Amino acid sequence: MKPHAEILTVGSLAFDSIRSPAGEAERILGGSGNYFSLAASFFAKIQLVGIVGNDFPSDHLKHLGTRGIDTAGVQIVKDGKTFHWAGEYNENLNEAKTLSTSLNVFEHFNPKLTTAQKSVPNLFLANIDPILQESLLDQATDPRWVACDTMNFWISGKRAELDRVLKRVDLLSINEGEAYLLSKKKTLIQAARAIQAMGPRVVVIKRGEYGASLFVDQDIFLAPAYPVDHVIDPTGAGDSFAGAMMGYLAEAGVDRKLLKEDPKKFFSLIKRAVIAGCAMASFTVEDFGLGRLMKITKDEVVHRQSRLLEMVTL
Repeated sequence: MKPHAEILTVGSLAFDSIRSPAGEAERILGGSGNYFSLAASFFAKIQLVGIVGNDFPSDHLKHLGTRGIDTAGVQIVKDGKTFHWAGEYNENLNEAKTLSTSLNVFEHFNPKLTTAQKSVPNLFLANIDPILQESLLDQATDPRWVACDTMNFWISGKRAELDRVLKRVDLLSINEGEAYLLSKKKTLIQAARAIQAMGPRVVVIKRGEYGASLFVDQDIFLAPAYPVDHVIDPTGAGDSFAGAMMGYLAEAGVDRKLLKEDPKKFFSLIKRAVIAGCAMASFTVEDFGLGRLMKITKDEVVHRQSRLLEMVTL
């Protein structure tokens, strides 16, 4: 991998309990940090920062290491319990209903980056408290590319802090409902333009079974979702989408300098990155939790990317 193909990501490692029309799964591995890192590892080296309790399986952390994911930044609280989320999906698989949330050790998560972590060229701030996102931006040493995710809880509850973060990021990855909530607009294009005015020049709006919409300055690209016969569990699809997208960008050496100096080349590359994200998300939904992501090969990933490119090319 190229020297710049390294990403620092900060997010949750969790246990999830999920109900969907396809069945139920209890206390399976999940969390944004897990989904993102596994997806991105097909393209780049990953520095993962997170926190877990002593109930978190050490074998899983070892497996992440075999995938080129450095877990030295994962803090293990000996007397603590790992974050646990329970949710369910009805026939509308695009949105989960939260049944319970137990933050546990994640409630007091306050990461301090090492000197090496501070200098990683690509930074992805997963869906965590904007106060923590801002703290990590303050610690980072002039990253080449910064992206983040957020959710309705932070949009409604910590808007001022989120606004400060958005002024400092290059790309925001967000789902459609959250885009409308954040922008207070009623159409996709209006929402994207309003969010761009908040700071990020690149806005990616994830639309579940309808794919993703990319906005770069005045340019627009609509990527389809990869068709999947049976959706089992959509949990983590957005995080794995972001992981593949960021991994592709890191591998290609895309940064804000390229966006400024050669916007045409930048747009061409980031369209392919969004295609990579859609392809990766399609694997995630085919099993509960991390089940499918843990088994796929690079060849399978490349195949689905190629198929999606065929779908959007005349």
